Amino acid sequence: MADYKDPENTIIITLKDGPVVIELLNDVAPKHVERMKELARAGAYDNVAFHRVIDGFMAQTGDVQNANMEKDYNPGRAGTGGSDKPDLEAEFSKLPHDRGTIGAARSASPNSANSQFFINFGDNHFLNGQYTVYGRVVSGMEHVDKIQRGEPPVNPDRMISVKVAADA
Repeated sequence: MADYKDPENTIIITLKDGPVVIELLNDVAPKHVERMKELARAGAYDNVAFHRVIDGFMAQTGDVQNANMEKDYNPGRAGTGGSDKPDLEAEFSKLPHDRGTIGAARSASPNSANSQFFINFGDNHFLNGQYTVYGRVVSGMEHVDKIQRGEPPVNPDRMISVKVAADA
C-alpha cells in the first residue's frame, strides 16, 4: 500500500489512464465523506460512467442507479439518479471550487446530494457556497484531464474501480 496521509479518508479511483488519488475532507463535510466511503466499500461506484463532462468545467459521475456500464447504462437517464441511501444535507464551507476539488452534485435543492459528484477541471469559484466541497485530487489529475467530453459522451469513460485506500 502506498504511503497515504490518512488511508481511511483517501479514495483511489482507477480510470483507463491510471489511478486518481483523492483526499477526503472529513473535517469539512463528514456526511458526504462517509457516503462516498460507504458506496466505494459496497462497490457501487465500480464501472459507473462519467455522464456529464464539460471541457474547462468539470467531469460528473456517481449515478449508481443509471450509469453502471456493466448493468443498465442508459445515456438518457444517466445523471438522474442516486443510490438507495437518503439524500444528504448540504455541508457548505469556505473552501473554493478550485481545480481538482470534488463537489457534491445535486438537483435544485441544496439538500439533494446523494451519490453523484464532480471533479473540477478548473477554478470554478462561481460554485462556491452552492455545492459541498468534500475532497481534492492529490495525484492523477492528468488522468482526469483525459476523460471523454460530452453531455453525455458518445463513448463515456468510467470509474473502473473506486476503493478506500485503507482497504486496498
